[in-house]
Amino acid sequence: MLDRRFVADNVALVAANCKSRGSSADVARFAELDLLRRQFQADIDRLNQQAGQVSKSIGKAADAAEREAKKAEGRRLREEIAALEAKADEIVREADEILRAIPNLTHPAAPVGGEADATEIRRGATPLPTFDFKPRDHVELGEQLRLFDFEAGAKVAGHGFYFLVNDAVLLELALQRYAIELLLREGFTVMTTPDLARDVILEGTGFMPRGPETQIYSITGSDLSLVATAEITLGGAFHERIFEADELPLKLCGISHCFRTEAGAHGRATRGLYRVHQFTKVEMFAFTTPEESEATHALLLDLECRLFDGLGIPYRVIDTASGDLGGPAYRKYDLEAWMPGRGEAGEWGEVTSTSNCTDYQSRRLAIRYRKPGEKGTQFVHTLNGTAIAISRAIIAVLENHQQSDGSVKVPDALVSWMGKTVISPVAP
Repeated sequence: MLDRRFVADNVALVAANCKSRGSSADVARFAELDLLRRQFQADIDRLNQQAGQVSKSIGKAADAAEREAKKAEGRRLREEIAALEAKADEIVREADEILRAIPNLTHPAAPVGGEADATEIRRGATPLPTFDFKPRDHVELGEQLRLFDFEAGAKVAGHGFYFLVNDAVLLELALQRYAIELLLREGFTVMTTPDLARDVILEGTGFMPRGPETQIYSITGSDLSLVATAEITLGGAFHERIFEADELPLKLCGISHCFRTEAGAHGRATRGLYRVHQFTKVEMFAFTTPEESEATHALLLDLECRLFDGLGIPYRVIDTASGDLGGPAYRKYDLEAWMPGRGEAGEWGEVTSTSNCTDYQSRRLAIRYRKPGEKGTQFVHTLNGTAIAISRAIIAVLENHQQSDGSVKVPDALVSWMGKTVISPVAP
């Protein structure tokens, strides 16, 4: 979240930012409440001072009557203080609810608007493929190659769940190893993370675990929810941590299952693996000083590009517009891979994103750092980026490397882990 005093002192700026990001947070009401909070606190401090003076004067009373009068005055002051504190607590609760709904500030260079206003920055090293046949989509390829079982997934867990079969399992494992090997060379600490997190951790990273608009699966009767990304668990692992400056930047790589309700999803995007309720993801996460965060954001984007260049997947880099940034991100870049099987002539589909969340998450999670020789602490900056979201990477690999006979050429970068150069139809 943003700093309370910053919001109160910059109402017009914060309100304009909320508008550009499609947030309905009532910034003006927050400013009113924050002024009331300060006024109540001043009154409470004044009465506490008076109560302290009365308490000290009881022992100096001239007689019993004066002593009883001072005790009564002390009780009256304590009751008044308690009443003011109760009102102040109500004000703080309402103000905090608004404050938590206010999104991060937006990088001045980010496009303003919605999805249609995003800007293409550049394209990857691989050109768009040309086929001398009508390309199939990944669902048709998967049927011919016996890679998926959507019917069994629906029978077991409902629409949006699936089984990976045979070479699709090897492809998932190969994609994980491919990403991990690169990130290990880049100094990342690799972790597997829990599939569950406490709601306070989800809220700390900017996710809404409960409520009608949530995309999160919650566990009834507990404060636990299934995670939508390892961003939640990697950030939450350092809840209330104070780093030393020389520990930063800390670069983590988390492997997790990701669960999303995909409420409101409909149409062609729900076909096959593109928008599903469960998938595996290799996620990058970094804690940095404020001075290092922009350079780290560029590094995460570069790593995403290197991964998809290495797979021979055409993609474009998108500078996400303000209305699509979500709550925590200050700036976000997406990689959209070319998916020849989507639509009549192919379409771009998002496969990764990387966000600089500045100190928005660290304020909620109370994650700080201290510099040697300086008093106090400062909030770290947090950043995240998708290395490989397996389900969508599988789509991009199958559709871009398909061949006329229905087989799929395995990208050179994955051959050592797949143990084969081609995924071919198998006998029934």
